[in-house]
Amino acid sequence: MFICLFPQLVAGPIIKYHDVEDQIDNREVNFEKVVLGVKRFIIGLSKKVLIANTLGAVADKIFVQPADSFSPLIAWLGALCYSFQLFFDFSGYSDMAIGLGLIFGFNFLENFNYPYISKSITEFWRRWHISLSTWFKQYVYIPLGGNRNGKNRTYINLFIVFLLTGIWHGASWNFVFWGLWNGFFIIIEKMTGWHKETDNKFINILKHLYTIFIFVLGWVMFRSDNMTYAWTYLKNMFGCIDIKVPAISYALPYYIDTFEVIALIAAVLCSVPLFNKMLQIENKFGRAIINLWLLILFVISSASIAASTYNPFIYFRF
Repeated sequence: MFICLFPQLVAGPIIKYHDVEDQIDNREVNFEKVVLGVKRFIIGLSKKVLIANTLGAVADKIFVQPADSFSPLIAWLGALCYSFQLFFDFSGYSDMAIGLGLIFGFNFLENFNYPYISKSITEFWRRWHISLSTWFKQYVYIPLGGNRNGKNRTYINLFIVFLLTGIWHGASWNFVFWGLWNGFFIIIEKMTGWHKETDNKFINILKHLYTIFIFVLGWVMFRSDNMTYAWTYLKNMFGCIDIKVPAISYALPYYIDTFEVIALIAAVLCSVPLFNKMLQIENKFGRAIINLWLLILFVISSASIAASTYNPFIYFRF
């Protein structure tokens, strides 16, 4: 039954048997759980259809062109839109799987915990794709010795884990470099203690900006077809190349219009824990507002699906 459990069957989250072993025989299916599952499913569907697909279309328009054919501003726009597309596609799929699990009485573990608010790459990987991170920790990092054999061995183990994380996502050099990019900064953070928490607000702001900077550049490697394109794109972001203006060039409004701007604002707001408690609201009036809002989101998402072509989850590739 576990092998055939379709909320986690096709692509994830990576649910281990012991996570649901007791629930198979002792789970409780009730009205409240079903309603919560439906709400969680609608949130995930909205993330995918209204935010990920919208910003993904912007990113696709940019990344399909030669990396030296547009301005640095457009290059940054493409990188940011893809960063949000990836997060809301992945977390949207996970929300839908968790929602389906609740409908059938299963409590799946959370898979994304607002990773874009992280203040280090170490923290980012504790919050990003948690089921994948814990899988690598349990089956690769700890068997290699973890942090039990001294600092140098710990750094080697981290290097191996993130090399394999890159290869996990695809047999291409851009994925390998993306994995090593993340591993490099995690090792640097371990060496310097940068990943440790502090109460200094200014330092925390710097840490947050540093983390955003690092993972956005990493996502450019992740999105690119090869490292040649990624390297040219990264240089373009910093104005380090001569732009070759094609015969037909497009200004900024071609890539992003009013609806895309709204989706970008929504992406920023939903990337922080601003609405994380909304499904736990017990006030009747507040709950009615949330239910109405979710109903509207479901109708808009359904209409968007009906009007669009086939658009699978990025999650399915990995």
